[in-house]
Amino acid sequence: MEWNPQTLQFLSECFLHTLSPAPEPRRHAESSLDEASNRPNYGLAVLRLVAESSIDDQIRQAAAVNFKNHLRGRWSPAPSDDGGAPAVTPILDPEKEQIKSLIVPLMLSATPKIQSQLSEALAVIGKHDFPKSWPALLPELVSNLQKASQASDYTSINGILGTANSIFKKFRFQYKTNDLLLDLKYCLDNFAAPLLEIFLKTASLIDAAASSGGNAATLRPLFESQRLCCRIFFSLNFQELPEFFEDHMKEWMTEFRKYLTTSYPALEGSGNDGVAVVDELRAAVCENINLYMEKNEEEFQGYLNEFALAVWTLLGNVSQSSSRDQLAITAIKFLTTVSTSVHHTLFASEGVVPQICQCIVIPNVRLRDDDEELFEMNYIEFIRRDMEGSDLDTRRRIACELLKGIATHYGDVVRSIVSAQIQNLLSSFAANPAENWKDKDCAIYLVVSLATKKAGTSYVSTDLVDVQSFFESVIVPELQSPDVNGFPMLKAGALKFFTMFRSQISKQIALKFFPDLVRFLASESNVVHSYAASCIEKLLLVKDEVSRPRYTAGDINPIFPMLMNNLFSALKLPESEENQYVMKCIMRVLGVADISAEVARVCIEGLAFILGEVCKNPKNPIFNHYLFESVAILVKRASERDPSLVSVFEASLFPRLEIILSNDVTEFFPYTFQLLAQLVELNRPPIPPIYMQIFEILLSPDSWKRAPNVPALVRLLQAFLQKAPNEINQGDRLTKVLGIFDTLIQSSSTSEQGFYVLNTVIESLEYNVIQPYISHVWAALFRELQRRRTVKLIKSLLIFMSLFLIKHGPSNLVETMNLVQPNIFNVILSQFWIPNLKLITGSIELKLIAVASTRLICESPVLLDPAAAESWGKMVDSIVTLLSRPEQDRAEEEPDMPDITENVGYTATFVRLYNAGKKEEDPLKDIRDPREFFVASISRLSALSPGRYPKVINETVDPTNQAALLQLCNSYNLTIV
Repeated sequence: MEWNPQTLQFLSECFLHTLSPAPEPRRHAESSLDEASNRPNYGLAVLRLVAESSIDDQIRQAAAVNFKNHLRGRWSPAPSDDGGAPAVTPILDPEKEQIKSLIVPLMLSATPKIQSQLSEALAVIGKHDFPKSWPALLPELVSNLQKASQASDYTSINGILGTANSIFKKFRFQYKTNDLLLDLKYCLDNFAAPLLEIFLKTASLIDAAASSGGNAATLRPLFESQRLCCRIFFSLNFQELPEFFEDHMKEWMTEFRKYLTTSYPALEGSGNDGVAVVDELRAAVCENINLYMEKNEEEFQGYLNEFALAVWTLLGNVSQSSSRDQLAITAIKFLTTVSTSVHHTLFASEGVVPQICQCIVIPNVRLRDDDEELFEMNYIEFIRRDMEGSDLDTRRRIACELLKGIATHYGDVVRSIVSAQIQNLLSSFAANPAENWKDKDCAIYLVVSLATKKAGTSYVSTDLVDVQSFFESVIVPELQSPDVNGFPMLKAGALKFFTMFRSQISKQIALKFFPDLVRFLASESNVVHSYAASCIEKLLLVKDEVSRPRYTAGDINPIFPMLMNNLFSALKLPESEENQYVMKCIMRVLGVADISAEVARVCIEGLAFILGEVCKNPKNPIFNHYLFESVAILVKRASERDPSLVSVFEASLFPRLEIILSNDVTEFFPYTFQLLAQLVELNRPPIPPIYMQIFEILLSPDSWKRAPNVPALVRLLQAFLQKAPNEINQGDRLTKVLGIFDTLIQSSSTSEQGFYVLNTVIESLEYNVIQPYISHVWAALFRELQRRRTVKLIKSLLIFMSLFLIKHGPSNLVETMNLVQPNIFNVILSQFWIPNLKLITGSIELKLIAVASTRLICESPVLLDPAAAESWGKMVDSIVTLLSRPEQDRAEEEPDMPDITENVGYTATFVRLYNAGKKEEDPLKDIRDPREFFVASISRLSALSPGRYPKVINETVDPTNQAALLQLCNSYNLTIV
């Protein structure tokens, strides 16, 4: 793309239209820019547009954002899935060099909004090129910083510091390696001294302005500059303490302390904005001293007492306003770090722990107006913080972390003080419940937050109270309250306690309150009915000592109709139409309860209606995942009891699934294909015609273009191959199926899926049906084996060859392979089959491979030929290695349903429906023990030629495996003669 007036006009018009509120011109402009972005020098042209001062600021800002995003995708694009060329056109080196020469001066002269975009763009380049491929950057920044410092130009100073902050951030997140330390040394050598210089200069300007009554406008950029210096300090000190900073620690710490102990009325008196500017600097200082406390404790200890006192005093003056949360949190974090260090004796003095409890913990744990507002106005965010533990950066949680920290060395003192506090809070509530309900909430929160979780389990314990008696005296009155809408925050606290300590509350007691939990599903409060649903869901996961579910169908059957009614009703409450906690509870209940035909009809109608609604605008991926899981488990469990229900499910689901496919609701395609696979498998042949229409869609190459669809499409294709083998053999359908297999195995990301298709073809179709195609299959496999010999490919090939042998015999296997290339079977045997048997895991796969390998050495003329004695012996050696692996290496437990995580999205990856999963079939059901099969087969073979095989074993099998083979023979009372 050449830079000329036409390019300037084209780009200006495009960026102007991207700001249009009308969708048509906006889409057209975005499409034009997307097309242009593939041309060389596009990024450079956009950057030149940003530099044109005659162009409107809004257009230039839109261009700056586009430039930054263009660099993100193309400066160093990732390779494609199969390791080939990147999916997008990368920026070429000559263009890169021109961009690097222009960006720094342009950023420094730009308006603040454009400057911030260019600073981020510069950081993108820096992430890949700095310092090795961009050695000019740091000297250029330092030179500009010194010029701006002489002119006291804080717009430029802060632009440069902001850029430096962005490019140095990598030192916070990357693992310590020699390369990283070399980069860090280069940055320290060039930037540590100029950083201290500008920091001290700005400090003196702040002192002068503060003493002469300087105004907020003067102080604001100076405080921003110091904050950026502090963040750069954090990055440069993160890996280890640099010598320069150790030598100049006094200068840094003197200024740090000053910002924690000095007030700045000119700024702090200018409203919340002014307070925020000072607080941001103080919070950055707290992070720095916390870093030194964690990593450089010995060097920092001379400053510790004065900082502990400064932070302590500061916390006493920080109001409960949410605008000051960040400062309060970082300050408390510092005290928490001190409490767990060797300097914890600062907390040992008489009265310190009670004072911390009274002055820091309780005030910060008590509910604030902001918490109540969040509870009422944004229940999802409230739950995320309160129940799901994302509240580590809230005052409530960090205050409790401080108590936990102090308790590591002063446990008894903390327990007695907090227990007394809890009793005081409960007494205050008892004296006037309506007025003092927040005291009870505070007491419950303390017990829940200070509880400790046993690693790797859901078991939670506490030393503060006796769980059973606290539950009965404090929690039960809330659960039994007849008004499900009264004091909703107390109800939520009680439900959270019940959920958290569910393993410790006996089944007999917990069951009494199941009806109350069902009642709370009708609460108007989104948090309360969400917590009630979550509590029921989590209770149904509790296991007893022998890992059996504590609560069974019999326990929930009495409340089941009301429970399902209230769960579906909760989804009609305002803002809970897509409540993921309620839907997850529906899924869990359907997985446990006894489902009658009548209930199944009601439930599928309810779920199908919701599915129809979310198709219109899929918003919440987690809710939608649990919705599809609920449908899958209902279909699975109800059909097992009553196969006639399959047609009822089809009648409800098909119209919705058709909407998904016809309206291109691509987010739901993987789920739809998995549900269809489940329904196909539940049908008895012949398959209804409507399914065969879907099968034609499945064979279309367009269906396979989106990567997240592939595993689900394979799952559906497998279902058709198993249930409709005759229909598959009509027309050119099988050719198309094998074409899909061939396409899939060519990419490393989908090759395994290709083998799933191929294996199901072999399992489901008769030999005479597949015979005309088998040469093409082998040719495709040998092609891939030449191209890449990955462990995954070799394992998949071994499993396929074994399956082929089991289904169609050793002779067909050897002959069809050798037809493609003479003697190829022996090559595959010696180079791949024999050496890689040990890679196989999984009980079904292990049995399949062991039995197939055994049949090969006992039935195939190729291996029974005396000339093949060495190969025969090596194969025996490999089979023994495979079969003598310890039991625990081979045993595979049925996993519990995995919990879907918060990062579920629609487009990034395929998400498997656990409840619609393909049941793994054992192709060798009649063989119980592969080891017995192996020894018995060799024993029978040896009886036909006595003396021949012991000699081969002695010459070719590893001595350790000879001993293992003898042991196997003795185990089954068999001999090799």
